[in-house]
Order: sequence, then structure tokens, then C-alpha cells
Amino acid sequence: MFEASLKARQFSRGQTIEGTVVAIGPKVAFVDVGGKGEAEIDVEELKDADGTFEVAVGDRLHARIVSTSGGIVLSRKGVRNAATQHEIEEAFRAGLSVEGKVVQEVKGGYEVRIARERAFCPLSQIDIARTTDPAVHVGRVYAFRVTEYRNDGKDVVVSRRKHLEEEQRARADELRKAIVPGAVLTGRVVSVRDFGAFVDLGGGIQGLLHVSEMGWSRVTNPNAIVASGDQITVKVLRVDEATQKISLGMKELLADPWSTVAATYQVGQMVSGRISRVAQFGVFVELAPGIEGLIPASETGLAQDTDIKRVFTPGTPMDVVILEIDAASRRMRLSSRAVASAQEADEVREYTERQDASTPGSVGSLADKLRGALRKP
Repeated sequence: MFEASLKARQFSRGQTIEGTVVAIGPKVAFVDVGGKGEAEIDVEELKDADGTFEVAVGDRLHARIVSTSGGIVLSRKGVRNAATQHEIEEAFRAGLSVEGKVVQEVKGGYEVRIARERAFCPLSQIDIARTTDPAVHVGRVYAFRVTEYRNDGKDVVVSRRKHLEEEQRARADELRKAIVPGAVLTGRVVSVRDFGAFVDLGGGIQGLLHVSEMGWSRVTNPNAIVASGDQITVKVLRVDEATQKISLGMKELLADPWSTVAATYQVGQMVSGRISRVAQFGVFVELAPGIEGLIPASETGLAQDTDIKRVFTPGTPMDVVILEIDAASRRMRLSSRAVASAQEADEVREYTERQDASTPGSVGSLADKLRGALRKP
């Protein structure tokens, strides 16, 4: 105690010093303040608002001396905030990013906690993509750029978007080397339109996933396949070097349904399907996902001047007979008119079979008996 008292005389109450944490106990932590001198500090002052330790053994910290009686007692109250404010100001001036936690939604954006300092992040600056559900960011820890620092740190505005954009620019050149036709990449859906979806491949590079490339089946509503924010795997189909436009596909990563057509369907077979779309020249019928055939107007059974679109409705189940199959060209010609003939043939066949089964002797056996009687003398 005498040595500690002598050491304490070298410091004065209210003085701010820097030291190294050498041990953390249940209630107090010990800080090396130079030479053989050690100071104490309440462990609660080393924790953040959530009760998590902000420092560990070996870390440096700034603190204020609150007592020198019988030893040095430290406190970070006031000093910690000042250090944090100074660090935020330095980050603002140097254009560096700082780590912060999104605490809650507020009007127009979010409250962000940087250490124990509060900052504001506008809604438009929380992400590069448009945020449809603001609550998804609450509780997340992100890197932010300090865009405004006013009133000695009382008004701090930050942007995660600027940090992400800087990361994207740094990665863009390297990523473009990997974006070549045939490459399979993972990206994030940025927005969905009637004609398809824009996919962020990283580094701010976007490609278009056209609605016709979302699946082998005809897609009428892209939102039923993908949504903004989804992580999806796509294949690069084309890269236009002049315009830097990138075309993407998803169906190329799936098995081609037409590869099994020859084993599944035959000419003359009657099958069931669903009307997928109607044109004036005929009716398209989907027999299975990705397998579609055409009923020409002449095979609908309607009069030549009939408005096909008034008779056939997309989504309606329909029986058809297969007239032609061209798997190489992915084409199939169908007929609805031939269905009636096929059904009549089935009915005649069934009737004949029933008659044969109910007749005691067939026509053939009766003729045999007559021939046998005629041979008798």
C-alpha cells in the first residue's frame, strides 16, 4: 500500500491517462499505467450497452483518474465518449468507414450506434438496393461512411450505401474478368419487372434475367419465380462488350424436358394438357412443364371464320392428339379435332369387345360348324 501510495502521488485526480489492460476480474480490471504502477477500473465500464466487453487483456484504453487514495482508481465516463467522438471525426475527415449497429427505425431512416455514440442513417443510404422491409436491418452490424459531422459530434450522419459502393468499385474490374458466356455465378435480385429481373452480380455489375429464361415452362409473372433480395444462381448467356449489357439465364441450369419427349410421347397418342396461350393461327397447349405443342387453326375443328380467341381460354384443361413430333426443333403439332375420332374409335372397340364377351359363340366358331356340316355325306 505504501508503494501504491507513492506511485499514486505521480498522478493527480482528474488527469486523463492511457494504459494497457493486464487482467480482468469479476468486479474490477487492472490497468498498467506505466512502470510498475497498476490502476483499477470497474469492469462495468468496459462493457457496451448490451453488456458485451469492448476491450480485452492487452488492449489500450483512455481513462480519467477519479481517486489516488491508496492506489489509482480510473473511470472511462466522459473520456470514452470523447475518444469515440474524436475517432468519428477523424474517420469523417479521412473518409474511412466505421462499424455501427442499427438500433431502431426512426423517421426517415435509422438510429445507428457507433460504440456509445448515436448517428443517423437515412433510409435511402442503408443499402444499394431499395429496402422493401425496413425492419430487416434493425439489429444488424454494418460498416458505415461518416458523411456529416456537426456540432462537435452531436449531429452525425452515416451511409452504408457509400461504403458498399466503394467496395463494389474496388471489386468491379476483377469481377468483369469472370463474367464470360457460360460462367455460372451467384447474384442478388435487385428489382423485378414484367419483362424479367435485374440481378446484381457484385461490384455494381448487373445483368438481365429475361422472363423467357426463368424456366422451361412459360412464365407470365416473374414475381412468382423471384423476388427482390433473393440470392439466385444464374448462367451468363451473352455479354455485349459495346454496351456492357449482360444476359442471364436460369433454365439452362435445369434438365431439358425435351430430352425425354421421344420416350414419353408418340404420334397418334391422345394426351391431356392445359391451354397456355391463344393466337389467331392456333392454340398452344402445355403437355408438361416446358413441353408445349401447337394446335393449328385447321385442327381445332372450328369453322374458318371463327374467332379462336373467343372459343379457347388460357388455363383451360384440354385433350389433344399428337400429329407430329420434332424434338430437335422443340416442336409438336397437335389436334383437338382428332380427339373426337379417337374417342369414337375407342367406343367402337369397347363395344365390340363387350359383344364378343357376351355372345356364346363367336362368328368364327359358327362358320366352322357350318363348314363342318357341309362336309358330311
